[in-house]
Amino acid sequence: MTAATVPVSIHSTSSDPHVWLDDPFALPLVITPSRDRSVENLRTFLDSHRKEVQTWIIRHGAILFRGFDVTKPEHFETIARGVDNDLKNEYLGTSPRNALTPYVFSASELPPYYPIPQHCEMSFLPNAPSRVFFSCLIEPKSFGGETPLVDFRRVAQDLSPELRERFAEKGVTVIRNYTGPGDSGKFDLWQLKRWDEMFLTTDKAQVEQKCRQLDIQCEWLPGNKLRLTNTRPAFQKHPVTGELVWFNHSQVFHLSAAAAELRRVGHRTGQVRSRLLSVFASATVYFKSRMLASNEHSMHCTFGDGTEISNKDMDQVRDAIWKNMKIFRWQLGDVVAIDNFSVSHGRMPYSGPRLVVVAWS
Repeated sequence: MTAATVPVSIHSTSSDPHVWLDDPFALPLVITPSRDRSVENLRTFLDSHRKEVQTWIIRHGAILFRGFDVTKPEHFETIARGVDNDLKNEYLGTSPRNALTPYVFSASELPPYYPIPQHCEMSFLPNAPSRVFFSCLIEPKSFGGETPLVDFRRVAQDLSPELRERFAEKGVTVIRNYTGPGDSGKFDLWQLKRWDEMFLTTDKAQVEQKCRQLDIQCEWLPGNKLRLTNTRPAFQKHPVTGELVWFNHSQVFHLSAAAAELRRVGHRTGQVRSRLLSVFASATVYFKSRMLASNEHSMHCTFGDGTEISNKDMDQVRDAIWKNMKIFRWQLGDVVAIDNFSVSHGRMPYSGPRLVVVAWS
């Protein structure tokens, strides 16, 4: 496969009412086959154009490989390694995932009605991945299930100077409370998984060692529970371009996140289910905020100095994110390679069968 036989085009599907690509020349760049759809042919192209592919990912923020015969996790891993062979499999994020190969996982086992807000993978840790890859192995046939992308360089630019300065000065403190081994737990829209599931051990000494490595404060609580607290900058400069990037998880961890995301999804898509869930989530947040201290919620975040981030501030962040969101329908075999240092991802609610897998480097 040569550059001539694999045309590179910008994908624009504005005629599809389910797709929002307001600026088709920005994100993502799309590579499609002219004839040979095989995984081997695409991998040959990637191996022979490695430098160009890295340039495209940084310039556009993401590349969508569409129309190739990617049908298995092993196919996906082959393509991901063609972009970056240094895949990792340690995952200290919050979303439950199932391993399909040593380096390929289900993207999220969260319930399909739950929208996942935009985020750069593991941005609340000092060693966030440089690349994140997704692939669609079971195409959603009904509504939803998209994996939207947002250029977080634009989000940084679109915040008001006053809010940008406050976040830059204070940073963001992330607070997470985990249940322990053997705790089936009660239903909590914000509780994601147990600490032994995240750290893959029941040895508290190993957990403490890993937390020290990641500059995370860990506190063991009654009932075999664990509280994790760490403070990170709200922004970082892109390691290649030097551009300022919104790089934190406040829009995911803030107590208002679930209700606000459900409300915006309902408004954007007209889904009654999302609107009703947003009302339920808002009521739950109201009572939780009055019953629990700031550091007792399953997950929450504050400014780095411990002061609360107001809902008004978070709404401005969410406005900037949704303003720059690019949404495209998954097709079977799609592979997306994302520059995790500039572009975020999320998930729209869906119904019916769907399998999107993930890898990172």
